[in-house]
Amino acid sequence: MTTAPGNPALRGHRFLDALYDDDYFPAPVLDRGVAILRRLCARIEAAPPAGLPGLYALTHAATREFNALEAAFEEAGSEIETVAREEICEEFWRISRAYGFEEADVDELTAPREW
Repeated sequence: MTTAPGNPALRGHRFLDALYDDDYFPAPVLDRGVAILRRLCARIEAAPPAGLPGLYALTHAATREFNALEAAFEEAGSEIETVAREEICEEFWRISRAYGFEEADVDELTAPREW
């Protein structure tokens, strides 16, 4: 699994924690989602975006990874539905704020989502 973010605001944070409490969402697939979020943090830390366009490029790439993960949810008898969508979007928003992008638009962070 991808290492924890170096950002102190995220270091102890358990991504997608609320979804793990619901048996509808398979833990192995959620683990893959957590890895996507941790990779996003690692990318931001490795090459901090100079502004929102750069941040959005990174979050859009991570969103596309979640789009691809939808098939794994479906194979496990689940889906990225309203509760999961809101939790995932909340995590993107939390990440953007932790890295100093308080003005990031929550809808734009995951604009290419298909879920």
